[in-house]
Amino acid sequence: MESIEKKESPMSNKDMTHTADTDEIREEFWETFADSPFVMIALDSDHRHAIPMRAQLDKDANSSIWFYTSRDNRLAKGGPAMMQFVAKGHDMFACISGHLSEETSEERKDKHWSNAVEAWYEQGRQDPSLLMLRMDLHDAEVWEADPGVVGMFKMMTGMTMKGDEMGDHAKVAL
Repeated sequence: MESIEKKESPMSNKDMTHTADTDEIREEFWETFADSPFVMIALDSDHRHAIPMRAQLDKDANSSIWFYTSRDNRLAKGGPAMMQFVAKGHDMFACISGHLSEETSEERKDKHWSNAVEAWYEQGRQDPSLLMLRMDLHDAEVWEADPGVVGMFKMMTGMTMKGDEMGDHAKVAL
């Protein structure tokens, strides 16, 4: 097998702009996430691929999100997890760490219940396989892709881009 030499990407972390206003990027993240609450998520201890999930969001609970799933889902055991998000317009990306655990509040389960959720469970809200998971969010890295006029010109003409010409990047607590 050939040895593959790893080259540093022209879009390395050292080139990314680190946004000074983490509150602003956090707010933009939540607005964008609410518009398309679909993620890929995996347990840190499970070395299988992440799976797609639809997050249940609560605007008054910015440090937690919820997922409906089944008791036989590989995420059901809970634990430290990593979640990836890509905005619909591909103008924001996030990698979010947190901890998954079973949500036991019937009030919370009822709050997010909908016809779209019910369609997945044969016995509806009373289905014995129904499980609601809560992900308590720790932190995230968020990238905003906004190359601006100079960046767009460079991409169209094949000129070398620098990471700071592509948009903002921040590590934020959620």
